[in-house]
Amino acid sequence: MGKQMTEMLKGTLEGIVLALLAVSPAYGYDITARLRDQGFTDIAEGTVYALLLRLEKKAFVAVDKVPSEKGPPRKVYAITPEGQQYLDEFWRTWSFLSDRLSQLHTEGEKS
Repeated sequence: MGKQMTEMLKGTLEGIVLALLAVSPAYGYDITARLRDQGFTDIAEGTVYALLLRLEKKAFVAVDKVPSEKGPPRKVYAITPEGQQYLDEFWRTWSFLSDRLSQLHTEGEKS
């Protein structure tokens, strides 16, 4: 992944993870796997776990410890109402930026 992609992901990864959790609660490894399934193949598990900690501190996700067959309980993350509000704002902002970038791109192609 190039430096430009890495920088863009830093600003959007919270919204991306919350979007995944809005579909269904998940534990950390599952979130990483789902991100990879969506094409975000270079995102490290450590990055996801650090992000989940930040989201938990902001009260954007709730954590439920679920027993595991293979060791300690798993932390399952679910989006909270505060997280959903943040995600809604993320999508509004994303739409605005995407529209403006598409417009700039189209104008640039006409030149």
